[in-house]
Amino acid sequence: MDDSSSYNDSNRAFVQAFLARGTLTYETSKPLLASIFTVHEGREILPNDITEADLRSYVSAANLALSPLDLEIRSTFHQSSRERVYALVNTSSDALTQMATTYSVEEMGFVKRVLDWMFDGPANTRRLEAMCISGTEAVNLAKVAGGVRRETQNGNTQVGGGSQGLSMRDAEGMMGRLVEEGWFEKSGKGFYNLTPRALMELRGWLVESYNDLEDESDDRGDRIKFCQACKEIVTVGQRCPKRECPCRLHDICTANFFRMQRNRNCPICKVEWDGKHFVGEKAITTSERYLQGKRRSGGSRRGRQEVEEADENEEA
Repeated sequence: MDDSSSYNDSNRAFVQAFLARGTLTYETSKPLLASIFTVHEGREILPNDITEADLRSYVSAANLALSPLDLEIRSTFHQSSRERVYALVNTSSDALTQMATTYSVEEMGFVKRVLDWMFDGPANTRRLEAMCISGTEAVNLAKVAGGVRRETQNGNTQVGGGSQGLSMRDAEGMMGRLVEEGWFEKSGKGFYNLTPRALMELRGWLVESYNDLEDESDDRGDRIKFCQACKEIVTVGQRCPKRECPCRLHDICTANFFRMQRNRNCPICKVEWDGKHFVGEKAITTSERYLQGKRRSGGSRRGRQEVEEADENEEA
């Protein structure tokens, strides 16, 4: 491709396209860059002609232009597919602050209740680290009364979000909107997880909100945990068989990590790593109670019960 180092119309077109999309992968960038290069160079460039080096070059140039606007294109690996995802991140404020300019007070209250459920509620306990939410569970959080109650440092109890709530129909629509806008992704089994973009944008807020370093009485430790290999947040992966051990690994990181070790022992506590203790929706869907419930109900069971029963199964 054109190796000109000057910032030109092709770079501007790339930035505008990124601003419109919010996220890109190498595969989704190929037709975009091919179109830009075709116009810029005056000859047809095919998507398969685009290299990863082309994408990295345009991302680097874009970041120089975006820096004065407190914007940056960052990248991380998708926790399941290991595909590198590029996302536009605001470096001066967290994503929830930005979302508050788009969503109503009631909608923001709902979003916070969903996040509380996922990271400081039934979906993230000492025994069960699912950090996801089903559609039924999300709809049940539509009203403030259904929110996750959290205890503050002074001992008071408050409910996530400060509004009267949404109707169940609006809550369902809001989850769909959050998927469309790239904050959540929905799995084939109906669970919602934060996207790579959301994890990049919310990283600081999640740690600040849910990792209370001063609360020594909480035996759960940090709610937000990081991969021992890549140091990124883990919401899908594996955990050490020893419940008290803080070691977590992404599924996509385990093979390379243990290939470099002499054994398959936990790098922290040295217990054998069996790969059978999960973080994410598999912590729910592989539990015997969940599987029995699916067999009894023909696969229709959803909601709070599935999280609580999976949690009980982990304790057994």
